[in-house]
Amino acid sequence: MKRTGWWMAVALVFGLAWSMGAAAEGRIFTRDGLAIGGTDPVAYFTQGEPVQGSPDYQLEWRNATWQFASADHRDRFQADPEAYAPQYGGWCAWAAARGEAASTIPEAWKIVDDKLYLNFSRWYQWRWETNIPANIEAADEHWPDIFER
Repeated sequence: MKRTGWWMAVALVFGLAWSMGAAAEGRIFTRDGLAIGGTDPVAYFTQGEPVQGSPDYQLEWRNATWQFASADHRDRFQADPEAYAPQYGGWCAWAAARGEAASTIPEAWKIVDDKLYLNFSRWYQWRWETNIPANIEAADEHWPDIFER
């Protein structure tokens, strides 16, 4: 297997290990019990970068705990969570385009058409960005069935 194929296999195996918990938690990717590892999803839109949230500003949505950097961000999310929550429940957009689930890191992100997408690594982010429209179309098609296998 090529070196890049090996890393994707590792990513997918790791991500699939999380899938049992994801189905029980409304398909939201969690790390350390927190949606997207405690990263503030609103900050991607308002500050243009990932920002760690705080336990002082958190709420439950879709059976997951979300943290925010401020009360304002928490309130914005609460008013319209679909506008700020990452696509595919915070799971890797590259893997979703291939019909799989993989974890993500906060630093591998992009906003496309006012939607937040996360990826397993910056390398997979770069790969995903080589054809964003096709990858989003494929992921949208696969997403409903990824956890049904």
